[in-house]
Amino acid sequence: MAELLTGAQILRRTLVDAGVEVMFGYPGGAIMPFYDALHGQQGLRHILVRHEQAAAHAADGYARASHRVGVCVATSGPGATNLVTGLATAHMDGSPVLAITGQVGRPMLGRDAFQETDVVGVTMPVTKHNVLVRDVEDLADDVRDAMAIAMEGRPGPVLVDVPKDVQNQKAEYRTRPHPSRRSAQGARSPELPDAATLRDVAQLIAAAERPLLMIGHGVIAGNAYAEVRQLAERTGIPVITTLLGISAFPQAHELHLGMPGMHGEVHVNKAIQVADLIIGVGMRFDDRVTGNTATFAPRAKIVHIDIDPVSIGRNVPVAVGLVGDARPIIARLLTEVAPRECLRWRQEIAALMRHGEEAFARGLSPDLILSTLAEVTGGRCTIVSDVGQHQMWIAQRYPFQRPNTHITSGGLGAMGFAVPAAMGVHLARPGESVWALSGDGGFQMNMAEIGTMVQEGLTVKLAIFNNGYLGMVRQWQQFFHGGRYSNTPIWSPDYVKLAEAYGIPGWRVKQASEVSDALRRANEAPGPALVELVIEQEANVFPMIVPGGSLSEPLEAAPV
Repeated sequence: MAELLTGAQILRRTLVDAGVEVMFGYPGGAIMPFYDALHGQQGLRHILVRHEQAAAHAADGYARASHRVGVCVATSGPGATNLVTGLATAHMDGSPVLAITGQVGRPMLGRDAFQETDVVGVTMPVTKHNVLVRDVEDLADDVRDAMAIAMEGRPGPVLVDVPKDVQNQKAEYRTRPHPSRRSAQGARSPELPDAATLRDVAQLIAAAERPLLMIGHGVIAGNAYAEVRQLAERTGIPVITTLLGISAFPQAHELHLGMPGMHGEVHVNKAIQVADLIIGVGMRFDDRVTGNTATFAPRAKIVHIDIDPVSIGRNVPVAVGLVGDARPIIARLLTEVAPRECLRWRQEIAALMRHGEEAFARGLSPDLILSTLAEVTGGRCTIVSDVGQHQMWIAQRYPFQRPNTHITSGGLGAMGFAVPAAMGVHLARPGESVWALSGDGGFQMNMAEIGTMVQEGLTVKLAIFNNGYLGMVRQWQQFFHGGRYSNTPIWSPDYVKLAEAYGIPGWRVKQASEVSDALRRANEAPGPALVELVIEQEANVFPMIVPGGSLSEPLEAAPV
C-alpha cells in the first residue's frame, strides 16, 4: 500500500532516500512543519547554526569536501534572504548546495504577508535552478530534480521554496521519480571531443617550446588528479594552480610552479607572459588570474578544457575549446600525446624564481605559522581559509600535498566563510583534523558559530591572524589611497576569554617561540580549540599585480 504522508514528511523522506545524512539550518514559522517532521527521526542529522548564512557556508564546505550535495534549511523572509551570500559563494565556485526554504501559505502569496519574500526571484541570479512548489504531489520530484541539477555539469546551488500549507498537505509518497523528470533520467554527460580535436591538441603540445598547464577547481570537482599528473609527467609541462585549484597537484612536485595572478609568484606570472601554449583545465581565466586580459599571455595559444561551455572563450580567446569533464578528456588526451621533458623551458623558469622570502619587520611571520601548522598536523588536515591577506599567504606558502585539502571562497571572496564552512568539512571528514584560518575581520563575522560547534560536538580548530586591521583593504589604502586608513582599523574582543566563555581552550601567541606549542595543543585538544596569532600590524602580501595591470609588472614592495 502507498504511504499517505504530509508534505513535510515527504520532504524528509525524499532527503533520506537520496542519501542525505546531514543538513544545516535554523527553524522559523514557515518551515516549522518540516522541523516537526524531523522530531525524533533517525538517519538525518540537523545542525542548528547561529545564522542562516552560516548554514549555507557549512553546506558548501560539506559539498566541497564530500563531492555530495550539501543541504541547508531556512524559514521564509529573513531566513531565506540570509542564505543569499552563501548561495552566491557556491554559485561562483561551482559547489552543489541544496537550499530548502519555507514560504508563506499559497493563499497569502503576493499579499505582503508576514515574512513573505520572493525568494525564487531573489536567488535566481545565484542559483543554477530554483522552484516554488505549488502542489504537494510535485514536492518529492521537485527536490529530486533540484539535487540532480546541482550535481550535473558544472556543479552549483539550487533552491526549493516550499509554502507552509504544502508542507501540511497530504499525498502518497512515491519512492521513484516520475519517468519524465530529470532525476529519473540520470546525469547527462557531454560528449567527449572527437579524436581529430584531441590530436590537434597533442600536436600543439608537441610543437610548443614554452607550454604551461594551468589547472583549477574543475580538476578537484572532476577527480582528475591522477590524469592531470600523468599528463604533466609524460610531457614535462610545468603546472600552475589557481586559487581554487590549489591542492589539485602536489606542491612538492618538481613540475609545480605555484599560483598565478594578482598575488601569484613573480616567476609564475612571467612564465605565463612568455609561454607559447597554455592548457587551462577546469578554470575560468578570471580577472584575478589574468590581470589585464589585453596583455595576458600575448604569445600563447590557449587550449581551454571546461565542463561549462559558457566559460570557453568568455574571458580570453582560445585556439581550441574542449567541453566536458576534465578526467575523461585528459585520459583520452593521454593516448595521443608523445612523451617529452621540456627541460630547457623548465630551466628558463627556474632562472626567474626569487630566492629568499619577504622579511617581516616585527612579530610573527606567516611563513613560520603555516610551516609550523603543517608540521604539527603532519600535513593530515584540511585547511579552510577565509578571505583577505591570510588567504593569500596560505595560497602562496602552505605546503599542500594531498588532494582537495584547501577550501576557500574564491570567486565571491566572502569574508566569514571559513568558520562555518569548516563545520561542514568536519562532518564530511570526521576522522581528519580541520583548521579554519581567518583574519580578525572575517572571524568576527561568524564567530558565533563556536556555539554551534560546542552544542553539536564539532571538532574544528580555529586560528585567527590578528593584525588589528581589515588587512587587505588597509594594504590597498596604503598603496593606492595615500596611506589613509579609512575605517580599516578593527577592534577585537579578548579571543582567549571568548574561547573560555564558550567552554573551549584558547591560546594567544605573540612570539615565534610560542607558535609550535599552541598549535600542537590546539590540534590535540579533544574538541574545538582557538589560537589567536598576533601578527605584524602592517604586514603586506607580495608580490601584487596592480588592479587592471599586466602580469608583466609585479609590485614586490610598497610603492614610495
